[in-house]
Amino acid sequence: MKKIGLLSDTHGDFPERIYEYFAQVDEIWHAGDIGNISVTDKIAAFKPLRAVYGNIDDHTIRLEHPEYRFFELEGVSVLITHIAGKPGKYAKPAHELIKKYRPKLFICGHSHILLVKNDPLFNMLWLNPGACGNKGFHKQKTLLRFDLDEGRILNLEAIDLGKRALENNSI
Repeated sequence: MKKIGLLSDTHGDFPERIYEYFAQVDEIWHAGDIGNISVTDKIAAFKPLRAVYGNIDDHTIRLEHPEYRFFELEGVSVLITHIAGKPGKYAKPAHELIKKYRPKLFICGHSHILLVKNDPLFNMLWLNPGACGNKGFHKQKTLLRFDLDEGRILNLEAIDLGKRALENNSI
């Protein structure tokens, strides 16, 4: 079994509370709009990291993190990309990736809206952890945490970090 911490849309902010909420996870996944390479450097120094770049990310981040990742972990096929649209109305590049890889777990960011939904058309679980940075229109900062075990996605938790504010967590 692997415990996963999932976040997105940090936009250069590093919420210190991820140390608390992700203390017991085995890996942290970042679904793009990192904002500053120091954010992923700090995460990678804390836990193993898998990240993708988002539309605001510069060449430094894009050199280190790909546009999408497809992999299998604990019997669950996973596809992560930043911009995806939403279930039933996918952005064309995300739709093509989903058709190609047929993941059991699809992860994206970009919308700043926490959403967990089954997509029966592709027989997959769709996760967007919302945003945990301070830039954007979202009101609450959110994360997701879950387990992967023998082909199953278990113990999914939405974590509310509180209201988006001008915190002094920028790197």
